[in-house]
Amino acid sequence: MKTKILLKESEMPTHWYNVMADMPTPPTPPLGPDGQPVGPEALSAIFPDELIKQEMSTERWIPIPEEVRDILRLWRPSPLYRAHRLEQALKTPAKIYYKNEAVSPAGSHKPNTAVAQAYYNKEAGIKRLTTETGAGQWGCSLALAGQMFGLEVRVFMVGISYDQKPYRRSMMKTWGADVFSSPTDMTNSGRSILEKDPDSPGSLGIAISEAVEEAAGREDTNYALGSVLNHVLLHQTIIGEEAKKQLEIVGDYPDVVFAPCGGGSNFGGIAFPFFADKASGKNVRLVAVEPTSCPTLTKGVYAYDFGDAIGLTPLLKMYTLGHDFVPPGIHAGGLRYHGDSALVSQLHYEGLLDAMAVPQLETFEAGVLFARTEGIVPAPESTHAVAAAIREAKLCAETGEPKTLLFNLSGHGHFDMSSYDRYFAGELEDYDYPEDAIRQSLENLPKLKFDLE
Repeated sequence: MKTKILLKESEMPTHWYNVMADMPTPPTPPLGPDGQPVGPEALSAIFPDELIKQEMSTERWIPIPEEVRDILRLWRPSPLYRAHRLEQALKTPAKIYYKNEAVSPAGSHKPNTAVAQAYYNKEAGIKRLTTETGAGQWGCSLALAGQMFGLEVRVFMVGISYDQKPYRRSMMKTWGADVFSSPTDMTNSGRSILEKDPDSPGSLGIAISEAVEEAAGREDTNYALGSVLNHVLLHQTIIGEEAKKQLEIVGDYPDVVFAPCGGGSNFGGIAFPFFADKASGKNVRLVAVEPTSCPTLTKGVYAYDFGDAIGLTPLLKMYTLGHDFVPPGIHAGGLRYHGDSALVSQLHYEGLLDAMAVPQLETFEAGVLFARTEGIVPAPESTHAVAAAIREAKLCAETGEPKTLLFNLSGHGHFDMSSYDRYFAGELEDYDYPEDAIRQSLENLPKLKFDLE
């Protein structure tokens, strides 16, 4: 009975997979404030040229620099596990596999792109990086990568998570980063938010505005994003590429792939390499799982919107709840984002990817069951994929169908135990974001002079 499926370091992928090569329709272009498509020059103030090229590229395979692969070898290839004990607990005929990205030094999948982004910025002569973080996993990852390449890192951490996740703050500082509770009074963006709401819990959109504003104001500084953009999802595809190789070793292939989805890097990382097979006719379901309190793909609209709260970024065609949407302070802080990846959004809009929303209590119930059967305490973000896989496995138990299920265990919950404490104390509750509040937020979407569709 094989539990861990391992690859040798020499078997680690040498290229990232670019889903744009297999999309049936070309990706929608980013737009400027005038509603016209923008070119690479619009991004050059905050990103290095190589990342901009990756953002726009339609080449199927992008080489991973050897300097990046050298650092990734600290934890990659990551193990694939067969969840035998979870299967037994559920009495299901389904086979459940999970990719364990918690083995990275930062405890999540985020260093896969943090290392790459730090490398390209270092090569471009940049000395300083700014970024945002929700639950702190991305901030920790960029702090780690910055230390590897000798870059200064400044992190704007969503205020509610800054208070909820103090030890992730400590990790960032241990790796040399400066961390600020967002919104701050250090930027015009932060000050404008605090004027309207001095007690604002913050959001990823607000923190992005602050980080972008600071980066754009200094020539030695660039901005690094932990999700949403094409090049970020590209760097994460190493997860799915490895998973495919590992499943081949045991002669298996998934019927369904699940991953949490906030901005899209977690989901795209494991699902996009399987989309390549789907595009070739393979029957595989790819399911993005989000919280009911921040239901971007399941209740948002597919429209052009800003990636940040203030409107400093180009307009992206994506599922959105409105750029000024401030979600409630759920404990899955990494999923509290108003929008989603343009690539994930377009493929979902075209019916090629599925999405589902799971309430908070169900996710923690799933996380506890997973911990008690598989031994790993998952991060609150990861419990969304666990919950979705458990739902499907229970359905298989009812129908007798022996499906193969795969999900991305994107991070451990060692710094989220206060969340589990609140769950055990009965202090957490489910929260369906009100339709009226979503409609009100969507009224503030940018008004374009024309529609590119």
